Amino acid sequence: MTDILIDRILEKNNPTVVGLDPQLSFIPQNIKEQAFGEHGKTLEGAAACFFAFNKLIIDAVADLVPAVKPQIAMYEQFGAAGIDCYIKTINYAKKYGLIVIGDIKRSDIASTAEAYANGHIGEVDIEGERIVVYNEDFITLNPYLGADTLEPFIKNCTLYNKGIFVLVKTSNAGSGDIQDLITDSATVYETVGNMLYKLGENTVGSHGFSKICAVVGATYPNEAKKLREQLPNTFFLVPGYGAQGAKADALKPYFTNGIIGAVINSSRGIIAQKDDKNFTKSVRQACIDMKNDLLNSCCQQ
Repeated sequence: MTDILIDRILEKNNPTVVGLDPQLSFIPQNIKEQAFGEHGKTLEGAAACFFAFNKLIIDAVADLVPAVKPQIAMYEQFGAAGIDCYIKTINYAKKYGLIVIGDIKRSDIASTAEAYANGHIGEVDIEGERIVVYNEDFITLNPYLGADTLEPFIKNCTLYNKGIFVLVKTSNAGSGDIQDLITDSATVYETVGNMLYKLGENTVGSHGFSKICAVVGATYPNEAKKLREQLPNTFFLVPGYGAQGAKADALKPYFTNGIIGAVINSSRGIIAQKDDKNFTKSVRQACIDMKNDLLNSCCQQ
């Protein structure tokens, strides 16, 4: 799946992933009026707002970007209606051939990890009937419980041609509270990176990258430089560009060759447009501006 993501990046000459992290405050008024008029100000109404909003975003950027990244928490807060919207959003994106990165940040052990793996990047077995549920191409995972918690996901990566992005050095200001602690001769984030390197050695594809990928925040370019040297065959998902303050000219260390090696996420910077009358046009232009910023600042050969 990492090979397919890289192929899409090369086809569109754009290492951008659009984060589908909707909030009601982002939704154009006409969408809210229609959804709430039909469903009331209910969980179903909020989910209807989100799906209509997501369709507008996807319609506007599908020819520009290789991937989208819905953050499941935004949908889970609205219960069953929100999860239904999450699934419908994934299926809608896939109609355009977009890669879907499910930002779920799960972590658990044994049969619980297996259940997460089967639901999100595999199939569930209902007395002999095999059913795809969420159908993401990649998901994000938290490695805090240890390498064994990743094993069911790695197994499904092989069985179903999927990928995982494991949190290594995250973009938030407090990430160093744990991730920068020294263990023996390395930081926690470097230790996690080394674990991923070992787990991914036998999953390297034709583009030279493993199915076991890393989340490395755009707000920590010095740490990213160390990780890129440590993990030459690990593909990076990079949050933190734009609204969190990271600039394109600091992102060169995340890539290995031109636009290869990383995909850069932007959520609010693209989807939180204020111009309701020209919403779709504004979303598309924000995406084009980000692409040009990356290509001109950090992705030259």
